Amino acid sequence: MSKRLIEVFTAGCPLCDGTVKLVRELACSNCQVQVWDLREEQTTHESREKVNQYGIHRVPAVVVNGKLAECCQNQQPISRESLIAAGIGQG
Repeated sequence: MSKRLIEVFTAGCPLCDGTVKLVRELACSNCQVQVWDLREEQTTHESREKVNQYGIHRVPAVVVNGKLAECCQNQQPISRESLIAAGIGQG
């Protein structure tokens, strides 16, 4: 069974840092967490392509297996419950 890929897009802000911490707390052994830092000096060609591919317009943003989490699509706050609903930490 392949691992669930969880990508977190951040900009180094306190809200972003809290989201990364929450994702890592919820992640299980079947989750692979990748953090993309979008600050100008940290961004890469690959991270910019992913932002465009996923339609990310704000950070923090969480993508699970290539799909932008619903809480990140609707400008809702990212919460423990919304990340669990997106499939994070569910074996």
